[in-house]
Amino acid sequence: MNRSAATTTLITVAPTGAETSKADVPQLPTSIEELVETAVRCEQAGASLIHLHIRDSDHRPTLDAGLLRACVEAIRGASDLIVQLSTGGSVHDPLEQRLTVLDAEPDSCSLTCGTTNFGDDVFLNPWPFMVELYRQSIAREVVPEFELFDLGHVHALRRLLDEEGLPHGGRVHVDIVTGVPGGMPGTPAALLAAVALLPPQVTSWSATGIGRTHLPILATALGAGGHLRVGMEDNLVFARGRPVQHNEELVARAAEIATVMQRPPMSTTEARGLLNISRRPVS
Repeated sequence: MNRSAATTTLITVAPTGAETSKADVPQLPTSIEELVETAVRCEQAGASLIHLHIRDSDHRPTLDAGLLRACVEAIRGASDLIVQLSTGGSVHDPLEQRLTVLDAEPDSCSLTCGTTNFGDDVFLNPWPFMVELYRQSIAREVVPEFELFDLGHVHALRRLLDEEGLPHGGRVHVDIVTGVPGGMPGTPAALLAAVALLPPQVTSWSATGIGRTHLPILATALGAGGHLRVGMEDNLVFARGRPVQHNEELVARAAEIATVMQRPPMSTTEARGLLNISRRPVS
């Protein structure tokens, strides 16, 4: 496996997601203005990549092409963060619409490597959809981040790389998502099992712990040489009895822990080098 020991840490912020209601969590950033403000503050706190889900004027998840492009351009104009769009959208979005996310020309996109139970719902990612999304990402020069919710997804990633070759830029970065009801449990043992099975083409990996699994997974990832994803998409509680008030809190804590472990946050320039992502011009 071609992965050198990491001495700095890529911190991804996932600020919104598609599951949490703005009515239930008013501090959740849902407008473009709120997302830009979040991006700027989180970059200052140590994030170098932002993973975006978009909401409409009623705060509902949407894959509206105009809103996607406007958000990408706004964040690109206000920060140097790598802009990654979710191609998962909401679990209710049709597959053909999810493919249109790449029209917004993000730096990166998520590519989930298999179907998984997602709470009471099913997050569909059948093999033909995965292949089509992957081929389109290569053609459009968008760097995918491979999302792995289960050990079967690790095997599917190996098959995808073996059959379709390397992604645009030649680097293979994965995010191991743990703690989703229906996926891998958010335990160190589960995370390390997934890491041990990663195919040799993988050049870097990060980990996400949902909810109360957030901190154990963060600590395990840092100790095992991985990178981090934090944010209100994944975790709404900072500590017992203390809700998260801003994504910046989660980024700053991750940056502090990474620094204590002598793996301080990457700059955006370092992150672009890690993932081989060039900065796209601002429209």
